[in-house]
Amino acid sequence: MVWIGEGHPHETIAVPGVALADGDVLVAVEMSTICGSDVHTVQGRRHAPTPLVLGHERGPGDRHGRCGGDDGRRYLPAHRRPGGVVGDGVVCALRPLHAGNAAEVPHAGQVRHDRVGAHGDLTGAFASHVQLREGTAIVRVPEALPASVLAPASCATATAWAAVARAARDRDLDGAAVRVHGAGLVGLSAAAIAAEQGATVEVLDPNVDRRAFAGLFGATALDRDPDVVIEASGHAVRQALDGVAVGGTVVLVGSVFPAEPVPLDAESIVRRLVTVAGIHNYTGTDLAEAVAFLAGRGRAYPFGDAVGAVRSLLDVDAALVEAAAPGAPLRVGLVPGH
Repeated sequence: MVWIGEGHPHETIAVPGVALADGDVLVAVEMSTICGSDVHTVQGRRHAPTPLVLGHERGPGDRHGRCGGDDGRRYLPAHRRPGGVVGDGVVCALRPLHAGNAAEVPHAGQVRHDRVGAHGDLTGAFASHVQLREGTAIVRVPEALPASVLAPASCATATAWAAVARAARDRDLDGAAVRVHGAGLVGLSAAAIAAEQGATVEVLDPNVDRRAFAGLFGATALDRDPDVVIEASGHAVRQALDGVAVGGTVVLVGSVFPAEPVPLDAESIVRRLVTVAGIHNYTGTDLAEAVAFLAGRGRAYPFGDAVGAVRSLLDVDAALVEAAAPGAPLRVGLVPGH
């Protein structure tokens, strides 16, 4: 399903064949989910070249391809055993990554942001298949986990894991007070991950229903200023900076933006010894850890309920409107062939 620009419906194209280079993998999409950034793009709030295939939350998919050997060059160290097996259920990263950091491989194709034709046609998840370029992190997934849990793992859950991991670099989260701004899927995932690491977590959101739902992801109330604040709403940066305790850490999760610029009170940050960090996307290791969390301790939380509606891929335009509406579910799923 190809998006050709703001105000225009998606168009369907057929891809008669795919040429896989060494290290490329073709993934058949079981389900993709609509992320807020997809909505922002079709609304004209994010720049994107057209025509293109949107969508970057997808899984689990069956893979086919020339995956190469266990040489550590084509896949990140956390999941270095592709083995060329056809039919594995997998989730995969947004783009090719350098090992150990979330920077893009220069000039590499990027899911969600490539024009159709620039790096092939199957570059986004709003399709029946996605072609992954060499260097893209791929993680095998347990068959027991449903697609509604795994599809958002390649964006929301992995980004949340990266945010919590960044906070944990500054202090042990066991016994820490953590405040999360935003009860979207990134914020709820961060709450559950931090709670499982021993933190007391508070989730703030203007939506009463979302705040109530956050209780199912480990959220409660804090009785002191937070040691860590994770800003996952895009609209509470000032509150996050002002509300953190002396010596605390504020992690800004950039994937939820665009947001208005915020004046920086450098004196306050310096005097209170506050650390401010930004997270944009994640590493391959973060993706592997997020999947392991969902397959383990994360089963105690209702991640499967995040996908509140499932639509046919052919109905992508209506699904995008649904995802943007007030009171929308955390995620709307798209299923090819329905």
